[in-house]
Amino acid sequence: MSYLKFDKEKLINLEYSLNKEILRANKAGAWLSTTLCGCNTRKYHGLLVCPVAEPGSDKFVLLSSLDETVLENGSQFNLAVRRYQGGVFVPKGHKYMQQLEFNRIPEITYRVGGAVLTKEMLLVDDARQVIIKYTLEDCTLPVKLRLKPFFAFRNIHQLSKANMFVNRRFTKVSNGIAMRLYENLPHLFMQFSRKTEFVPVPDWYYNIEYIKEKNRGYECLEDLFVPGYFEVTLKKGESIWFSASTEEVNPADLRKIFTTEKNSRPVRSSFLESLDHAASQFVMRTTAGTDIIAGFPWYDSITRHTFVSLPGLCLSLNDSATFSEVIDTYLKKLKNGFFPDQINRKIPVYQSADAPLWFIWALSKYYKKHDKPKEFWAKYGNAITEILQAYKSSELKYVGTTREGLVYAQLERTPLTWMNSVVDGCPVVQRDGMPVEINALWYNAIAFAVELSVAAGDNAFTGTWKATLKKVGDAFVKTFWNPGHNHLADVVKDGRDDWSVRPNMVIALAMEHSPLSAGQQKSVLDVITKDLLTQRGLRTLAPEHIRFKSSVEGNPAEREVAVHQGAVWPWLIQFYVEAYLKIYRKSGVQAMKNLLAGFEDDITEHCIGTLSEMYNGTPPHKAKGAISQAWSVAAVVYANHLVQNYRE
Repeated sequence: MSYLKFDKEKLINLEYSLNKEILRANKAGAWLSTTLCGCNTRKYHGLLVCPVAEPGSDKFVLLSSLDETVLENGSQFNLAVRRYQGGVFVPKGHKYMQQLEFNRIPEITYRVGGAVLTKEMLLVDDARQVIIKYTLEDCTLPVKLRLKPFFAFRNIHQLSKANMFVNRRFTKVSNGIAMRLYENLPHLFMQFSRKTEFVPVPDWYYNIEYIKEKNRGYECLEDLFVPGYFEVTLKKGESIWFSASTEEVNPADLRKIFTTEKNSRPVRSSFLESLDHAASQFVMRTTAGTDIIAGFPWYDSITRHTFVSLPGLCLSLNDSATFSEVIDTYLKKLKNGFFPDQINRKIPVYQSADAPLWFIWALSKYYKKHDKPKEFWAKYGNAITEILQAYKSSELKYVGTTREGLVYAQLERTPLTWMNSVVDGCPVVQRDGMPVEINALWYNAIAFAVELSVAAGDNAFTGTWKATLKKVGDAFVKTFWNPGHNHLADVVKDGRDDWSVRPNMVIALAMEHSPLSAGQQKSVLDVITKDLLTQRGLRTLAPEHIRFKSSVEGNPAEREVAVHQGAVWPWLIQFYVEAYLKIYRKSGVQAMKNLLAGFEDDITEHCIGTLSEMYNGTPPHKAKGAISQAWSVAAVVYANHLVQNYRE
């Protein structure tokens, strides 16, 4: 029996099923995404969404949807669901859905008249290809299955409009056709495992409405092109495989490819197995190397997110090889001690003041698995030294160190930390000066480097940086700690302290090397627990603050204001759990187990089997932002492994 399963009562309730999403992604940078009932509610939804050139390039929605119609005894049953302008749903195929279960892949069961049809959707792991298997499980007489493809052929951030330039011509290929609506885009090959009839009836379907985009304040109406339809007869117990791909395939191989790929998928019979499967979908392999997608559906890789995610996505899942591949990919982009914000941009931008320090933090977690200091230092010592020296010598003019040895980061109208939302060209939370988490990462990086250099026998490095470590530690406590507040300042600039209660200070508690005393750490944790902790992570601002925003709602600007002024972020939970266990050790295990168990409810609330980017700051903490976020999943996986290790 599947761990993730939805019955007819839930599926036919559009208020329920339209707000639950399906996502499948692969290592070629492609994805398949829609809602439980199959009605697309975002411009990012589609059966085949993929980069049109090298993975990592711009992504396009090629095949938006596929209408299935069952023809039985002169009656037609359209299984699709589509919303048009004004909230009109035509057709209403959700009423035929009996069951949807997620085991290895999504499988939907329909009952229409006297027929029972199952539909299994699979995204091939390393290709821009989706395969759908249809099986006529039961019927009194043979039925016809009609399949009508809806094309978008546009960038994921745009919408298609009816036009005279669309290429209506199709080319016959083995058991199917190939079409390319516009120049400079790939052909889409639609093929079946056996011969079918294609009936060309080219037409536009107008004003399809994406309610999620409408609610987010964006353009929401799209016109989709339908070239015609395929038709095939099925007998009881018979199956047929449909493939949509950017490359022509051998139809005789479809059954084998589908079966092999399906059997290679992990079984999701528990919460953690579901998260393990979600974690694997963020890894993307290209000719340039191995990378991590920050989130779906609109993110590419983000350097900071990659380093924060790596321990949870790879090390906690015993996949050190992928960790090493990602690190090696990013080392090629290290320049003067800093990484670009996104490694796939043609023109690199260096505005992440903390990314190199997160790199060293990730390495420190990798080292615990590696535990060969001389070999490790020989491979990564130069990069670590380059990074530390870059901060010390202020290689970036807007990032450097003070006379006391602390890191400052300030650039007018530009946010340099992870709290980087911008409205009308101005950061919502500027945080220029000395941010607390960057300096906690800085102290931890130096301490780890010194520890590693000692073990590796590099006396020159040790001698240079050991004195700096003490200097930075003393300055950190003096700068960020004030007994009158019982927590750490969020940022300090020119002697002015920002005592807003924000979650960034939890990173100072979670680092393996911290200059704070045990008493100071406990005091800070108590404040975080009281003001910021929720069942979905940590709030970005305490509710008592005058600027606190309880929900991420409204137009794009209004949402941007809220994301770092009260929204809850799951990625911070791993640092809270690590800090809690550092302080309370085994006596804190049960409390953290209970805390993490709350996330299990969420994997059926927004996108099935995964975790969202952020949540509203007040209960019931509705999911917001990207429907599947790498560092959210990584954090909960990492934290659960921490708890399990303490229990053992």
